Amino acid sequence: MSVLVVIENPEECPLVFSGVEPVAARSYLADDSFPALKGVKIFNLCKSYRYQSIGYYVSLLAEARGHKPVPGIVTIQDMKSQGIIRLVSDELEEVIGRQLVDQEPRKISVNIYFGKTPDKMFEPVASRLFKSFPAPFLRADFGCSACWNLQNISPLSVKDIPTQDREFAQSVASEFFAGKKLVIPKRPVNRYDLAILYDPAEKHPPSNQKALKKFVKAAETVGLGTELITRDDSNRLSEFDALFIRETTSVDHHTYRIARKALAEGLVVIDDPESILRCSNKVYLAELMTRYRIPVPKTFILHSKNIDQIMTEFSLPCVLKQPDSAFSQGVVLARDKDRLMKEAKRLLSKSELVIVQEYVPSTFDWRIGILDQRPLFACKYHMAAKHWQILRKDGSGREVYGKVETLPVTKAPKTVVRMALKAANLIGDGLYGVDLKQFGKKVYVIEVNDNPNIDAGYEDEVLQDDLYLKIMEVFLKRIEARKAGSMVP
Repeated sequence: MSVLVVIENPEECPLVFSGVEPVAARSYLADDSFPALKGVKIFNLCKSYRYQSIGYYVSLLAEARGHKPVPGIVTIQDMKSQGIIRLVSDELEEVIGRQLVDQEPRKISVNIYFGKTPDKMFEPVASRLFKSFPAPFLRADFGCSACWNLQNISPLSVKDIPTQDREFAQSVASEFFAGKKLVIPKRPVNRYDLAILYDPAEKHPPSNQKALKKFVKAAETVGLGTELITRDDSNRLSEFDALFIRETTSVDHHTYRIARKALAEGLVVIDDPESILRCSNKVYLAELMTRYRIPVPKTFILHSKNIDQIMTEFSLPCVLKQPDSAFSQGVVLARDKDRLMKEAKRLLSKSELVIVQEYVPSTFDWRIGILDQRPLFACKYHMAAKHWQILRKDGSGREVYGKVETLPVTKAPKTVVRMALKAANLIGDGLYGVDLKQFGKKVYVIEVNDNPNIDAGYEDEVLQDDLYLKIMEVFLKRIEARKAGSMVP
């Protein structure tokens, strides 16, 4: 395999490489003779790989031409990703700590030349980092508070190579270019694979298209190969290590069946089937909250034999809820007795049991997002204008929503967050959205939802991309735990 060393201005390069004539980057990009070359390895020594810079395009077009660039575009992107850097740092925690244990000061930078350093003490770290970020010249920044970790990794321009390192860098590079050590580590294949189940035709999906793209990006940042799948791909579940359901769930529905199948095949599943079962039924939730003395609005479980007791139990208006209602559908506000009885009978014709709750008026509901028994985000879902719910339909049938106000979890009232956690932890350790109402010091849990909305521009307003990354980090942690045998499928 022939070798090309590409650099912006070869005549200004302070290094001299044995047996290799550097090529100007603009020549490589514009000269018609280069695209036709076969079996070429490109060593890209441009000063920057910034997006759409000349260095970026050298690697990008090299891949398009079937050449083998070092670094490749994926490596360039990885060096920009704090998620990947954290992942690599975690993987190298032991070797980093061992090499830097007594290092002073508590911050240090190491220059790496094709996985080598002039200081042999750092070579084990340098070699491992080169395997994770195969690029000719790198600068690795380490810091220590409680323990040493990799804080940043970036390309090192040839002009920025210290004078005392130049002879060493020339020697190592020349060996690579001559083919003596021309073995560049391949980017490791993703250790695990994640399937995200969605329905492209769903009217009210739990995540919009932009959010789905952010989930995919976050998953790949932590090393999860990711694919969006639909119900038609359920026979392929065994190809994956985890399933993330981003389609509205229901028990008598393919989402529940797919969750059950995935769990049986050993996948990490969110939403897990047990959470779907528990959250999908408001009768179950009412019993559960009562048992554990979670404050809820006054609640009555209605059936055909006690329908006449409603008026003695409740003052009007009151709310009737179909047990599996979602998106404000199957929830009715009865302001008079006739409406109450009519809607009660209608709902009982569909379900043996129906929930009746006292009406608790408010201008907004709290929604606390919870994952892995930790609060993730906090929102205020405001009621639609001139309506008692967050969604209403106007005269033409158009859907009108109240505004969504997202704020840091630390800014939400502590009692709200504490009550949300208490309620969600009764369900499990999955991903939940807990709806609550607050009146002064009193907080009421309205319901616990599996499969909560996470839409770009709304629930992610505070954490931005970190919201998606936090969720994917939980998937990675659970997959690794399951592979290690510490989780029972």
